[in-house]
Amino acid sequence: MLQLKNIVKDYGEGASKVQALKGVSINFRANEFVSILGHSGCGKTTLLNIVGGLDQYTDGDLIIKGKSTKKYKDKDWDTYRNHSVGFVFQSYNLIMHQTVLQNVELALTLSGVSKSERRRRAKEVLEKVGLGSQIHKKPNQMSGGQMQRVAIARALINDPEILLADEPTGALDTETSVQIMDLLKEIAKDRLVIMVTHNPELAEQYSTRIVKLLDGEITDDSMPYSDEEAAKETYEELSKKDLKHKRMSYFTALNLSFNNLLTKKGRTLLTAFAGSIGIIGIALILSLSDGFRNYIKSVEEDTLSTYPLEITDESIDMSAMMGIMLGTEMKSEEEHDMDKVYSNNFVGNYMKNMLGEVKVNDMVSFKDYIEEGDGQKMKDYTSDIMYTYGITINAYKSDVEKEVYQVNPSTVFDSIGFGSMSEMDNLGMTGTQSTTNVWSEMISNQELLENQYDVVAGRWPENYDEVVMVVTKDNEISDYELYSLGIRDVSEMQEMMRAALKGETKTYPNTSYTYDDLLSLTYKVIPSSDFYEYDDSEKCYVDKSDDADYLKDKIKNGLDIKVVGIVRPNEDATVHSITTTIGYTHALVEKLMDLSRDSEVGKAQLDDPDKNVFTGYEFGADLNEEAQKEAEQQAQDAMSEMGIADMTEDQLYEYMASLPADQLKQFMQTMTEQTQSVSNSMSLSDLKSAENATYDDNLVTLGIAYENDPKVIRIYPIDFESKEKIIDVIEEYNDMVKANGEEEKEISYTDMVGTMMSSISTIINAISYVLMAFVAISLVVSSIMIGIITYISVLERTKEIGVLRSIGASKKDISRVFNAETIIIGFVAGLIGIGVTVLLNIPINAVIHHFAGLTGVAKLPVTGGALLVAISVVLTMIGGLIPSRVASKKDPVEALRSE
Repeated sequence: MLQLKNIVKDYGEGASKVQALKGVSINFRANEFVSILGHSGCGKTTLLNIVGGLDQYTDGDLIIKGKSTKKYKDKDWDTYRNHSVGFVFQSYNLIMHQTVLQNVELALTLSGVSKSERRRRAKEVLEKVGLGSQIHKKPNQMSGGQMQRVAIARALINDPEILLADEPTGALDTETSVQIMDLLKEIAKDRLVIMVTHNPELAEQYSTRIVKLLDGEITDDSMPYSDEEAAKETYEELSKKDLKHKRMSYFTALNLSFNNLLTKKGRTLLTAFAGSIGIIGIALILSLSDGFRNYIKSVEEDTLSTYPLEITDESIDMSAMMGIMLGTEMKSEEEHDMDKVYSNNFVGNYMKNMLGEVKVNDMVSFKDYIEEGDGQKMKDYTSDIMYTYGITINAYKSDVEKEVYQVNPSTVFDSIGFGSMSEMDNLGMTGTQSTTNVWSEMISNQELLENQYDVVAGRWPENYDEVVMVVTKDNEISDYELYSLGIRDVSEMQEMMRAALKGETKTYPNTSYTYDDLLSLTYKVIPSSDFYEYDDSEKCYVDKSDDADYLKDKIKNGLDIKVVGIVRPNEDATVHSITTTIGYTHALVEKLMDLSRDSEVGKAQLDDPDKNVFTGYEFGADLNEEAQKEAEQQAQDAMSEMGIADMTEDQLYEYMASLPADQLKQFMQTMTEQTQSVSNSMSLSDLKSAENATYDDNLVTLGIAYENDPKVIRIYPIDFESKEKIIDVIEEYNDMVKANGEEEKEISYTDMVGTMMSSISTIINAISYVLMAFVAISLVVSSIMIGIITYISVLERTKEIGVLRSIGASKKDISRVFNAETIIIGFVAGLIGIGVTVLLNIPINAVIHHFAGLTGVAKLPVTGGALLVAISVVLTMIGGLIPSRVASKKDPVEALRSE
């Protein structure tokens, strides 16, 4: 049955090498009860482990049924232990979190036996050892003798040909020891039983053969079995099917791990909760981002009813421009090495797009199409169509005796030395709506206005000389707008600016006003043409806007405008169409257009389109270079006279901050006078501007426009579906003009809402991804933590690893057990994460509703939740790969020795 040929087993290397077995040779019969006697450390347990395939010999050969094992691989030893060998240990080595029945049938699971067959055979063998009524107990509920019977039943379940017993009675009392020995003697009648013991009385009483071992060598054999006799013995060979190793099923691995985790419920739940933190974070972000995307979609539909499609007389491809500004359109024009820093053509591309992508729209033809032609059907899809003409509302405080104070466009920033901001606004550098304008035209759809706003005092304007004041939902107006409208004294801002230059902070208390106070406000408005007067000496019209006396006279004779109502945004409205504090009607625009056309300078320019009324020369004429040089020199002299010619901007601010209040006042007065002196003669920029001016530019400057030729057409769709129909109408117009060979009349438009909402969605997506990336770090940390916990579990279950290996479990089977444990933890962590997220979404939605008035924003998508559970499982499984591999590589002999 078994033959050991010169078996040598060494432990350690070099000087520390210990030889446990020294050339042991022995043959065993197929049916006999062999006791191996010897004192502790003589090598008897080592010999037993080599016979059982748990430990590998250093030299020699172990022959099983006439076949050498020198070339055995791990899977061959696994199959050998599973089919041919059963182990009974002194310390029982039962898996404590499994029932008696589960402990016994475990070896059959590795053999690939069906569940019903496993149960039947396990119950039969438990009946055989006298434990038929104890099958559902846990090992810790049984006595030592009962546990050893369970161990014997487990060893017999696969009907092995060899039963190996290592000190089977070492931990038992005398009576129980006798019972166990009687059982082993009965078993030895039809198989080989090899028992290691140090009790010679038991060996003499029960064994059929006694082998004595001393210092790794056999010193005595009571019934030797010669090679000649062994050669005559015949064996029943296992079939190839039986020899093929069956791997542990995933269900068995999950069952083992699940039962083990149940013994540590508290730690398992805490570990799963810690692992769920990252899942909770990502799930919350996913809930909010998905909710806000859905909200944006709904807001887009609401907003379209009041936010327009915009068509301008000249338009630029803003998406391409933004792409260049943000770098998304900047790709390297040529391949190059990464050893140097190379330039790219940002400026060239920017200029090319800025100049080359300008599209001129034929506003006259398109307005006629939608007012008189087939495009009239567009009105069925709109709440309003607004035409604007580039008319500036030049509004002033009515009382000019004390000072001339312009309220629109606002001069607040000019008054504190930030004139460049106003210039940027005039150039359109700070946005589509100038931040210096505090007056704006209202849409003509009165019903829509009344839906968006509540009248809190007065009424809506009805005539050109009436305006309405807009307050916030909290009945407030910003201090900037109060300064701009002349309601608060702008000198307060100047004082705050002086304090800021000195590194100090100065504030003024908030103020309040009655409705009657605000409804008593009146203003003066003059057309842009009123700024110009003919100069006989210059033979042209000159700008008199800096002449206070001239301006006072014009303002006194200007249009009287009165505030007739105060309105507040309706809380139910999603968006609001009046973008400034003062709203006026289109009738005021028409009135100013008429006044500019009928003005002296307006008539002069209209009567002679070839001549620039502001220079007295033909448009495009080359202006006097000496005049340019004179203007430059005059500006330089003025700065030198003030001692600031060579100062940088920062140095100038430092210098101003160092001056006492009286000297600062004198300095500001001198600067104003010098600036006024220089501005009285044409500056270099003025000359260049005048030289490059066109007839159309002058008409805009003078505020001259015609109803049939708007600068901007704003089309307000009723809803999202209507917007698509309006776009279809625009496309029909474009197809029509192209079919007529008039491609120059094609219209391009700006979908403000589409562009804005897509940008917001992109931003929300970007923020979500960034937050998820940060939260994902916690997932990685959780995975590492779960890996550590799994490693701790490996240490705790080391003996279980040895037991599984002893009954034939392969290294892959051991890995599968611990991988199953991480899968369970990951699955539970995912479920906890999703459950906590669903619960947290309740107060989150309550908070969002309280502060933003939005309902049901935070909602986790079902697919997202399922995906996060899967991610949790995968990550925890990855975290447990290393510990599970460590477990699979543990030496089964060392594992069995652990406590």
